[in-house]
Amino acid sequence: MQKNTLRTLEQLELACKTLLLEPTNTQKEQLLEYLNQLLKWNQTYNLTAIRDPEQALIQHVFDSLAVVKPITDHFLEQGITKGTLLDVGSGAGLPAVILGIMIPTSQISCVDPVDKKMTFVRQVAGILKLSNVEAVHNRVENLASGPYDVVISRAFASLVDFAQLAGSKVKEKGLLLAMKGKHPEEEIENLEKNTTWVAEKVEQLKVPQLDAQRCLVWMKDKETK
Repeated sequence: MQKNTLRTLEQLELACKTLLLEPTNTQKEQLLEYLNQLLKWNQTYNLTAIRDPEQALIQHVFDSLAVVKPITDHFLEQGITKGTLLDVGSGAGLPAVILGIMIPTSQISCVDPVDKKMTFVRQVAGILKLSNVEAVHNRVENLASGPYDVVISRAFASLVDFAQLAGSKVKEKGLLLAMKGKHPEEEIENLEKNTTWVAEKVEQLKVPQLDAQRCLVWMKDKETK
C-alpha cells in the first residue's frame, strides 16, 4: 500500500473510532475509493471546490460520516429495519454515498438539478457496488418518488426553503434533517413562523480534524406529530 494511502486509511480509522463507528474492511475500502473517484472526476467535471485530498477527506467524507450514527440510532429507536432516505441537493453524493456505504440496509436516493453530478453518483455507485443508492437528475419539488423516513440536506438551502421544497417527500411522522454549520437560530425562528415545521432539536456534531462548527437540525411537521 502506498504511503499516502496508508496515512489516509489511518486517518479514516481514527475518525471512525472518534465517531463511534465500526466499518468493515470493505466499507473502509469503499470510502477511500469514493474519495479517489471524487478527486479523479473533479479534475474534469468540477464537482467540488475542494481539490486537496486531505481537505476532501475531512470536509466531505468525515463531515458526512458524522451523521451516520445519529441516523442509525434514530432508525433503531423507531424500529426501522430498512429505512428510506432522500438526500436533497446531493451534489457529488454527499452525504448520500457515504450513508449508502455505512447503512447498507437502507435505500438511499439522491436528487440534484446538475446532471453531471448525478452522473458521477451513478458511476461511483456502480464502481462501489452500492445497489442501495440511486441518483436522480431533477429538482426535489418535481420528484415523483417517496415518501421517505428521512429527508436530509447538506448546505442545500435555508430551513424554510428546505421545508417548503422537500417537506412533502417526508413520511407521516418522518424527519427533515439539515446539516448546518453554526446553530441557525434565525433560520429556526423563520421556519417556525412561516411553515408547519419545527426544529425538535439541534445536535452539535464534532467532525474529526475539522476546526469549524457543525450541527444537525432535526425537524418535524407539527401537523403530523
